Amino acid sequence: MTTHAPLAALTDDELTRFLLDQQEAYAQLQRAGLKLDLTRGKPSAEQLDLSDALLHLPTSTKDRAGVDVRNYGGLEGLAELREIFAELLATSPSQVILGGNSSLSMMQTTIVDFLLHGGVDSPRRWADEEKVRFICPVPGYDRHFSLVASFGIEMLTVDMRADGPDMAAVEALVKEDPSVKGIWIVPTYSNPTGAVVSQEVAARLAAMPTAAPDFTIFWDNAYAFHHLTEEEAKSADILSLAAASGHPNRPIVFASTSKITYAGAGVAVLAASEATIAWYLKHLSMASIGPDKVNQLRHAEFFGSAQGVRDHMARHREILAPKFDAVDAALTAQLAGRGIAEWSRPTGGYFVNLDVLDGTASRVVALAKAAGIALTPAGASFPHGTDPRDRNIRLAPSFPGLDEVRTAMAGVATCVALAAAERIAADRGLRVDTAQSAL
Repeated sequence: MTTHAPLAALTDDELTRFLLDQQEAYAQLQRAGLKLDLTRGKPSAEQLDLSDALLHLPTSTKDRAGVDVRNYGGLEGLAELREIFAELLATSPSQVILGGNSSLSMMQTTIVDFLLHGGVDSPRRWADEEKVRFICPVPGYDRHFSLVASFGIEMLTVDMRADGPDMAAVEALVKEDPSVKGIWIVPTYSNPTGAVVSQEVAARLAAMPTAAPDFTIFWDNAYAFHHLTEEEAKSADILSLAAASGHPNRPIVFASTSKITYAGAGVAVLAASEATIAWYLKHLSMASIGPDKVNQLRHAEFFGSAQGVRDHMARHREILAPKFDAVDAALTAQLAGRGIAEWSRPTGGYFVNLDVLDGTASRVVALAKAAGIALTPAGASFPHGTDPRDRNIRLAPSFPGLDEVRTAMAGVATCVALAAAERIAADRGLRVDTAQSAL
């Protein structure tokens, strides 16, 4: 592996030469006429093809109990598929319900129910509280943040570390302030850092004293089975930990098959205490007489068992892992040792977290866009899209082909190097007589 000299250690002449070289490399990049997209963590067509057998299922119109799945009823979802996800999520079928294709929709419904009705442990409706706040580990999932922001919920940030959120900061926020009602957690291969919440951190989340009796952990286990290596991370059993700590209603777990089968035609999952399940179904019954059980039966037949899900995800890994390796290889080749970028090397999930030189992330994204490489906006992984250090970029290599990922990431690395060289040269007051990049 080639390790380069830190940019900050270069002499003025060396830095000037490096900047000129990067400007020329970037000009070549623009001339290439690229049109590549690394903005969202979508499955590729090759991954979606793995599930095409769904198009010929189900083979029956009745579930194992003989009930016609084409008709009304079964608000909690198909029993045989609930059993599969109960095993995968280490809980019982009575604590699992199934929804449509979007777990995000179930999250929104849950928050609306808290606002309008209050939860199982709520002294009053959240809408009647003077203020409602959520803890948001950062970097984090932008849709979590925009969801609560749409309801006027205030977001309090804490750092997301390799083993989960900064627990000292979390415990301090919840201990005295009853307006702090919830926390977003992506526990396994988190978006975008790839962090995995440790058993210790999960236990602290489950047991910590909170001023709000209805403090809720929104445990979005979206990537629980999305491994990139054979060493598979195991999600903490937050439901059992919370029950053992005397807070059985604190966590609500979400998952889906959106990145397992068809992203637009999957099945969402909610798991919680039996009291919370009853609460959720009570309010859901005002909006629905039953979910799409035909699609649920289709999935139950397709998987067959929890092991069928695991085997299916191993085939996803074969497609995805080389793309993540390509991201690391491109960034390492051009940026290792320069002191201008750090990036995650996740063992699962859908994203690579890239931190560039402070104050340059927006410039990197703009440079990439002008060269035909679409990146997620800088700061998207922070509430309201504002990264106070302007350094964070989320990379999503799943959708393009492998060769496109290699090309795109070499271009991104060039943009990172150019933006950093510009910033360091400007800080030194250096002037370079060359045409500026056309943006």
